[in-house]
Amino acid sequence: MEKSFTIPISRRDFMKMAGIAAVGVLAESTIGGADMAQAAARKANGTMTYAGKEIPVLFAVDVCVAGGGPAGTAAAVMAARKGAKTVLIERGVALGGLAVLGCVYPFMDTHAPDSDTPYVAEVKERLRKHGIEPFDGVTQQTWHNPETLTLIYDEMCSEAGVEVLFQTVVIDTVVEGGKLTACIIQTIAGLAAIEAKTYIDSTGDAFLARSAGVPYERGYEKTGNNQPLSFRFEMGGIDIDRLYRYVAIELKEDWCKSKPPYFEIAEAMHRKQRYKLEDLMAKGVQTGEITQEEAEYMQAHTIIGKNGVMSMNCPEIPVKFSATDPVSYSKAVAYGRRMMHNIASYLIRHLPGFEKAFISREAAMLGARESWRIRGKQYLVEDDYHNQSRFADAVCRTAWFIDAHGEKVSEKLPKGGYYEIPYGALVTKEIENLIVAGRCISASFILQASMRIQPTCMSIGEAAGIAAAWGKKQHIAANAISWDKIPAAERSYVSK
Repeated sequence: MEKSFTIPISRRDFMKMAGIAAVGVLAESTIGGADMAQAAARKANGTMTYAGKEIPVLFAVDVCVAGGGPAGTAAAVMAARKGAKTVLIERGVALGGLAVLGCVYPFMDTHAPDSDTPYVAEVKERLRKHGIEPFDGVTQQTWHNPETLTLIYDEMCSEAGVEVLFQTVVIDTVVEGGKLTACIIQTIAGLAAIEAKTYIDSTGDAFLARSAGVPYERGYEKTGNNQPLSFRFEMGGIDIDRLYRYVAIELKEDWCKSKPPYFEIAEAMHRKQRYKLEDLMAKGVQTGEITQEEAEYMQAHTIIGKNGVMSMNCPEIPVKFSATDPVSYSKAVAYGRRMMHNIASYLIRHLPGFEKAFISREAAMLGARESWRIRGKQYLVEDDYHNQSRFADAVCRTAWFIDAHGEKVSEKLPKGGYYEIPYGALVTKEIENLIVAGRCISASFILQASMRIQPTCMSIGEAAGIAAAWGKKQHIAANAISWDKIPAAERSYVSK
């Protein structure tokens, strides 16, 4: 016979414990309420058959945005704000794309007057509210902080009601009768599907569009080469004041007009611009400490809110590595990392201010300036830049110079000049419910080298989100929307 084990307890203590247990049960049901509701919603969405497997339909929404970079986050936020039930798919664990995961910093200026659309202006204002002043008072670059920026994007998505799926990759699409009916995703739990009325491809690589059968291009039409990849990183432990004195005062380099905490250094061989640091890098080639490839291009910016840290816009990986070939891309990672460490070691040995510096962070993705581009209903070409083209259905304007690394760098447009990007370059003839946003819109290699900067991509994404929500309300297919027919008060940009 088993012995019972008892602890003497008063009736009053027993009632306390019973009460605590009841509260705990209530708390558990309350805390789990949201999860239970989501589980019920997923169950209601049902399943679908894909590749012979029955997979869950994770979300059935109005708008599905693939890619949480500058364009995708803007698209998702704006679609949700306009009343569309929206889900945003991000393959990493942070929104912001290259600005956050790729260490691409700061935002370059469009050089176009009044180019900030409402979303872009809001991001800058939110930076200020988080203690990051984005302007240095001299240049028009937007100096941000990557960790602060991704926090802001989280806040904007949460406030708008966007469902965000992190660590999720789009792997395929389902197309029926010229319409995307589902995208297949790989989640931490396995395969799943998302069904939506409208899809926005902000992957940067036009993956959603290509998977759906949309015509595309990649690389320079004349050579087939992509723009060179970069593998950016951050270095900490830098004496910024010492660096400034050496570069700006001792070398008398006046290329960067701003002063610490807003300061940058640069050199780019074989360009018209001559930089004072070219001699330093050339000496490294002569001594064998760095290669010509490693010396070819070097740039660094201070990061607001990170004292003694600079974002290194280098190395520029040789063009022999492709942004669109998976094997070549993978080899570029290891090659670029070796270049990164060689450049960092050389600067520590020879550049005043870097004596105690170290690599503090490397990007979580390579910087692809260009990869795939769709062929949409409208196609932008180099003449649109030089002719300062205007469009009735324009969604934004820009004047960033043609900056095709390794191929062509053009002169800037006259002061006050700009060209516009039409909505027709965001949509296709083949898929009626697809909008493409970001650097992979319908444009030639050379024109894309101008429109690819982050503020322009943000404005394109903003317009894509507005259009998707508008189409849903008006029961108009995405590729049949006339941007200029949307009431001006509803648009983020009105052509003048």
